[in-house]
Amino acid sequence: MLKSESTKMGKTARVRPKGQLTIPPEIRRAARLEEGDPVEFEITDEGILLRPQKVIDASQAWFWTPEWQAKEREADEDIAAGRSERFESDEEFLAALDARMKPLDADS
Repeated sequence: MLKSESTKMGKTARVRPKGQLTIPPEIRRAARLEEGDPVEFEITDEGILLRPQKVIDASQAWFWTPEWQAKEREADEDIAAGRSERFESDEEFLAALDARMKPLDADS
C-alpha cells in the first residue's frame, strides 16, 4: 500500500506502475473526492494541477444555474436577516396562508 509523506507544501505520493498514484486521504477529504469521481489534469507554470470534476445529475442541473443560485443566496440573506418564518407543521403553514388570503369577493 502506498504511504503518503508530509512536506512543507503539502503531501507527496509516488507514481506507481501504469502511472497510478494515490491521493492522500486528507487531501481527498478536503477536496470531497469520492471513488469514481473524475479528475481533470492541467499543466501550469507551477506544475500539475488536479481539479475535481463533480458530475451533476441532469435532472438536478436547474439548481446550479446562475439564476437559481442567485435566488438561493438571496434566500440565505433573508433568513440571516430574520426576514423569514418557520412553520412546525403543514397545518401551521396552511393556516398562515389562509390568514393572508384575500376574501374571494375582495376585488368586486
